[in-house]
Amino acid sequence: MKKMINLNRREKLAVTAGAGFVAVFLVFEILVHPVFEKRSQLRDQLASRQAALVEMIEMYRQYQVIQANAEHTQNRYALRPEGFTLFSFMDRVAGETGVKPYITYMKPSSSTDETSGTTISYVELKLQDITLKDLISYLFEVETSENMVRVSRLAISKTGEAEGLLSVVLQAEAVDA
Repeated sequence: MKKMINLNRREKLAVTAGAGFVAVFLVFEILVHPVFEKRSQLRDQLASRQAALVEMIEMYRQYQVIQANAEHTQNRYALRPEGFTLFSFMDRVAGETGVKPYITYMKPSSSTDETSGTTISYVELKLQDITLKDLISYLFEVETSENMVRVSRLAISKTGEAEGLLSVVLQAEAVDA
């Protein structure tokens, strides 16, 4: 290669410019482009992880609310009288509110949730020829008690015997602690 190819000045300039362009292109492709590509990937990862962090913080807040509600519920269960049963509670409230004479029947039952193992007690109760005022008084006492009892079903029909009297079938439920 001692022998140099005879190129005129213009051809040498074109070859030098082409070689310079190839060198710049190779430097860009080998060094600069991967750096920018990696930087872009890191920005995307950062944005993704920031979004995940915001989501985790929100989930943690929700967990804290659920945990506080669970503790509140456990405290309310702890305040129940020793040996609490839904049937005796419903009967006692009926006596206190004066609706006991209107009770036709009370049927207790219970079921156990297979996944959580929680037992739920039910009492179905029929009230015959009761006034709306007496019914509201009874329902208020049941629903607002500290014993965490709720009325899950309520069917009211007007009795044909007297004006203003109702026939009521209700189902109350409570989780056994």
